[in-house]
Amino acid sequence: MTLLLNPAMAATDPPPVMEARRWLQGAVFPADRPLINVSQAAPVDPPPLGLRQALAEAALTNDAAHLYGPVLGLPELRAEIAAQWTDSYGGTVREDQVAITQGCNQAFTAITATLAGNGDEVILPTPWYFNHKMWLDMAGVTAVPLPAGVGLIPEADAAARLITPKTRAIVLVSPNNPGGSEYPAETLAAFRDLCRAKGIALIVDETYRDFDSRTGRPHDLFADPDWDDTLIQLYSFSKAYRLTGHRVGAVVASPARLAEVEKFLDCVAICPSQLGQIGALWGMQNLGKWVAGERVEILNRRTAMVGGFAALPDWKLLGCGAYFAYVEHPYPMDSDALAKRLVHDASLLMLPGTMFQPHGNPDGKRQLRIAFANVDGAGIAEMFRRLASVRL
Repeated sequence: MTLLLNPAMAATDPPPVMEARRWLQGAVFPADRPLINVSQAAPVDPPPLGLRQALAEAALTNDAAHLYGPVLGLPELRAEIAAQWTDSYGGTVREDQVAITQGCNQAFTAITATLAGNGDEVILPTPWYFNHKMWLDMAGVTAVPLPAGVGLIPEADAAARLITPKTRAIVLVSPNNPGGSEYPAETLAAFRDLCRAKGIALIVDETYRDFDSRTGRPHDLFADPDWDDTLIQLYSFSKAYRLTGHRVGAVVASPARLAEVEKFLDCVAICPSQLGQIGALWGMQNLGKWVAGERVEILNRRTAMVGGFAALPDWKLLGCGAYFAYVEHPYPMDSDALAKRLVHDASLLMLPGTMFQPHGNPDGKRQLRIAFANVDGAGIAEMFRRLASVRL
């Protein structure tokens, strides 16, 4: 029997992380060289004990935690985000400008569903976050690649040359996945001004904002009193509070935009997870110092990554920050083949740049992403020892 498929779905690449996991099938790792998995950035540890206790108490005593809730999320959580964002970004964010989603990926799908349809275009800097590209492909929206510049920082002037009557939005991720780069405030302001002038949306995914190496607010976009005529911010609670399995994300946008988001969410999930939202709210109200400690540890690992590549002169570190290092390898083979070889030759699992670039792009064939957030200092040192010993 022929499998009937939506052509756009059939043309969409499979999930890269799942594909990489299949490379482990049949692999045997020596006892003295266990696998070091730097393919995925999601936390592997559970939330801190206090958060787990809050979830358990809610599950046992809060009947509403098991029922449908508001489509756009718990009012208490929306209000807490608005208050903390207003304080941390130096602008004004209201509760009616915040919606909660089942993770940040759903935030992206919901927002782009309100902005673009079949035949429209959305500009994505490359290397791009593959789930953004996958969703646009499934929706029949053309992802227009914007090659990043020095330090993997995209340039607004280059983006301006790609805008057409079909362009609906530009998407930026900072700190970046996969590149790790932190976009300067001036870069974000330039993109805001460009998008406003062209009448398109600026989507800024700040999933990794809690691990930015800079002190103070990373940009002034919310200080603009008219920010919501152009800016749409996405956020995830998965990384800061280790709530990956509870799927809690957020969209910050105009009330009119969120009214359209509500239509999408009502058809997809009806409402976000009640327990996940309770956990996110408890984390926001109680885990500020704990998250600060997590940030310090991630920054220490970033320092170890930068120092490690300084000792590998044949490799080129293109970007490093938050959870990721993005590098250019020195070997005479494509990065997808190299990544598979490293599983067997060095017990290392990392993702090739071909998963973050357009098909056939020569840059992707020389690049690799290393997600180092789950590897401690000793593990990072061992990873570099293995990379230094690779002979191909």
